[in-house]
Amino acid sequence: MDRLAVVTAAFLCVASAVPAFAGGSLTDTSIHRPAWPELWRLVTLHDYNTRVVVLGVTILGIAAGLVGTFMLLRKRALMGDALSHATLPGIGLAFIVMSAMGFSGRSLPGLLLGATLSGSLGIGGVLFIRRFSRLKEDAALGIVLSVSFGLGVAVLGIIQKMDTGNAAGLESFIYGKTASMLRSDATLIAGAAGVIVLACLVLFKEFAVLCFDQDFAGTQGWPLLALDAVMMALVVIVTVIGLQAVGLILMVALLVIPPAAARFWTNHLGTLLLISAAIGAVSGYFGAGLSAVLPRLPAGAIIVVVASFLFGISLLFGTARGVVLRWTRHLQLQNRITRQHLLRALFEDVEPQLDFVAPSSEAAVSASFETLRGKRSWSARALRRGLRSAVRDGFVQFDRRDGCRLTPAGFREARKVVRNHRLWELFLITHADIAPSHVDRDADQLEHVLAPDMVERLESLLAAQDLHEGVPASPHALPASRPGSETL
Repeated sequence: MDRLAVVTAAFLCVASAVPAFAGGSLTDTSIHRPAWPELWRLVTLHDYNTRVVVLGVTILGIAAGLVGTFMLLRKRALMGDALSHATLPGIGLAFIVMSAMGFSGRSLPGLLLGATLSGSLGIGGVLFIRRFSRLKEDAALGIVLSVSFGLGVAVLGIIQKMDTGNAAGLESFIYGKTASMLRSDATLIAGAAGVIVLACLVLFKEFAVLCFDQDFAGTQGWPLLALDAVMMALVVIVTVIGLQAVGLILMVALLVIPPAAARFWTNHLGTLLLISAAIGAVSGYFGAGLSAVLPRLPAGAIIVVVASFLFGISLLFGTARGVVLRWTRHLQLQNRITRQHLLRALFEDVEPQLDFVAPSSEAAVSASFETLRGKRSWSARALRRGLRSAVRDGFVQFDRRDGCRLTPAGFREARKVVRNHRLWELFLITHADIAPSHVDRDADQLEHVLAPDMVERLESLLAAQDLHEGVPASPHALPASRPGSETL
């Protein structure tokens, strides 16, 4: 009975641990939502393995964000893609050489050395094709990328048939093996990232000039070839150390997505580097963290997904080039232009009557809705939208029976718009030799177009005209001889 009790107790313990007896299934591949204690352990980096992986990938994201920024500004964003694929044959050949010499073919330093050499050869191949052929850089990148990856797959196929072993474990360099990162790997990443950050700080000015004005740097006698080589060496370093984390296929995402996302937030290079590094760090931290609490999700892919999510947020809500900001500015510009056109059309429609009414009675002069529609090729809907905006701003009074009329504030704004518009037309006629029939530009602030001395000369040109409260006559009605043009 004692034996039976022991066997029964052991069976119950095993049954409670196996999902098939605990209400689950051995084939259950669903992803369960993590509990709060698991999330708290992740946030505080309580577990040793989680701490090593998360910190290692976060540091890698910082380094990739910094280097990727300069590559993006140099219009070489896909150089990292060609480089990462070019490392695969070097990894395979390093395995073969170390195995033939009697060493362990999976020695990480030897594999990384082979990846570095073959990656450098890949970059050299791209530069060679660009320099000594008429092919563009995108074609050179495509050639090196495809040839290198094909050669690497062929080398892995040879390793599979070797007597010393197979290629088990080498495929991790293709897809990454973040979850199995060791402390030595994280230390290597941290050391390489430190070198990269130091180089970016020391050569910040040189890299900035190289990215934005290479010709100027050349005229100043700067060693362009050496600076370019240093920049590409940094790309090689960050790519090689990232093979362990996200793999050669997804490594390009960490080089491209963070700087591309940061570009939507700022136009200043220093701030761009900081934001890019921050996005790379956040992508690595949360990507590796989510993979830790959701074990069935591959870490490398989740890191890229998080980076892509941050890119989408930046694309929409970036404060420098975001879609929402640009759309808002465009809408504001369209509303301003529509209002200017409306005020100008109202003023020009009632302008002939202003000489026969007292200034206090100007607001009584009105124009019908259909008359305004005929002034421009806008639809009834667009005109109503412009009228609602002008009424809301207090410039226009609108009544379906009495039509549209300018308020006193509207008359002041309309005179300014019409005056600026006609001065701009007069400038084009008298200085740009444009026929009056072709001069019909949108009204703009005169000081944004002309210098102060030119404004004074245009004012003197208009001095002889009979202006109605400072509004010049339409230049379309000027005589063909363009009076006053000889004085400018």
